Amino acid sequence: MSKAKVVKRIGILTGGGDCPGLNAVIRGVAKPAHDHGLTVLGIQDGFEGLVEGKAIELYNKDVSGILTQGGSILGSSNKGDPFHWPEEIGDEIQILDRSKKAIRNYEAWNLDAIIAIGGDGTMHISNKLSQMGMNIVGVPKTIDNDLEATDQTFGHDSAVFVVSAALDRLRTTASTHHRVMVIEVMGRYAGWIALNGGLAGGADVILLPEFPFDWEIIYDKVEQRNLQGKRFSLVCVAEGAKAKDGEMIVKAKDIKRTDPIQLGGIAEHVSKMIEDNTGLETRYTVLGHLQRGGSPTPYDRMLSTRFGTFAINLAMNRMFGRMVALKGSEITSVTIEEAIKNQKLVTSDNSILHTALQVGVNFGVKELDHSVIRWLGKY
Repeated sequence: MSKAKVVKRIGILTGGGDCPGLNAVIRGVAKPAHDHGLTVLGIQDGFEGLVEGKAIELYNKDVSGILTQGGSILGSSNKGDPFHWPEEIGDEIQILDRSKKAIRNYEAWNLDAIIAIGGDGTMHISNKLSQMGMNIVGVPKTIDNDLEATDQTFGHDSAVFVVSAALDRLRTTASTHHRVMVIEVMGRYAGWIALNGGLAGGADVILLPEFPFDWEIIYDKVEQRNLQGKRFSLVCVAEGAKAKDGEMIVKAKDIKRTDPIQLGGIAEHVSKMIEDNTGLETRYTVLGHLQRGGSPTPYDRMLSTRFGTFAINLAMNRMFGRMVALKGSEITSVTIEEAIKNQKLVTSDNSILHTALQVGVNFGVKELDHSVIRWLGKY
């Protein structure tokens, strides 16, 4: 590893799934770095590039005008874990440890530090590489917003915007044809996209992974609305949601990924169950990768830029093994080890959830009605 007291050369990589704001972070890192005389290496396709030796020099002109662009100019991969590296040997795919190869490339490129932009998986890999002596600063990215050490990750606001806009459009067709419309959103094991997007889009029912739901409660909700003359309903369901007597619906498994489970299909299941048990005409929509694509919202552009500039300052001050974090309205940092300690999930005492309950949102869980009564009792 480089022992230089002055950081002169940094690498940047974007790991995991893409999301709006990645390019804004790259810009937020590279522009100040260049102004301070540092050279910047863009590592391509996340940790995959670190193992395979794929990288390009990043100059000021390369990051000019990318603030509003979605995706990543460096590319990304959620299959490039150096500690879980898939290789075809004969007719089989074997999982190998290629972390030493990543270290060799880091040293060959003469890097003093790497700024790793990514979510929970990227931070776990960064923590392991830090323990091997690599100088790393983390930047939290995920539309799922499931990193507990930061109040918000960039990309989440953009995903919520897509969900709320989709619900706006579904409302018009649902009300016209008097249908129940079910929309499936991302988030894996955390319900933040469904909760925030569903509340912003006026969903009548929101189903979260954290609270296994009761079918009868959902049926009662949509039937009551129909009897009250509200002849349509909007149901926002997280991909990891499940019924009390059921399991998460797994669409596929890919052993090349650190987490091989690919979720999907819950909206179709919920749609069929509602129609079969209430007689109400029901349709479903899966938003999928629309939530991860496109231009970042103004909030995410600001947050990404703030994260990027803070990250390069940490690197130049040799504060390695840390992740940038939002606390309230201020940008700070925590150790990467602390950042990955717990996954941030929606809990029954969450104020946003209680707000949704007060405006009549149904979560398919009777116990939550009692939790909001207890919460209101604090005032």
